[in-house]
Amino acid sequence: MKISPHYDGERFFTVVDGVKMATPLFVVIALIGIVDVIFAVDSIPAIFAITTDPFIVLTSNVFAILGLRAMYFVLAGMHERFHLLSYGLAIVLVFIGVKMLLIDIYKIPIPWSLGFTVTTLALTMLLSLRIPAKPGESGSAFPFEPKEKSDPDTKSQSERG
Repeated sequence: MKISPHYDGERFFTVVDGVKMATPLFVVIALIGIVDVIFAVDSIPAIFAITTDPFIVLTSNVFAILGLRAMYFVLAGMHERFHLLSYGLAIVLVFIGVKMLLIDIYKIPIPWSLGFTVTTLALTMLLSLRIPAKPGESGSAFPFEPKEKSDPDTKSQSERG
């Protein structure tokens, strides 16, 4: 299928010169789905490090796939308000990586890990509320212009029909 060079609002498919084409939005959504599956398959060895129960392995992967998309939209919506949250998430990811590297040397207790994660995210959210974003730095994660609400009083004569 051909891909349109331009977005057509929030549509996945469009017609250009009589030819039905996929929009870049469809390509992005398809790639997100593929990345979700790759992430789930990639996380199987990590899950087997915790348990060998096939039910837990399967359900954790299913919930990972379902949760990633929802988590993305939650974080995208919160990005404008909590502009420092991405730094907090980066710190948490570094901590998880260090924890995985140290697993054979020292096992960091689960309550400490959860405490560190919650504290880091809460601290970056509070700092985001206290420290204003620099002008032009905080942009929207939504790629389209917001839809204008139509007001019948503001329509022109040609739009009214």
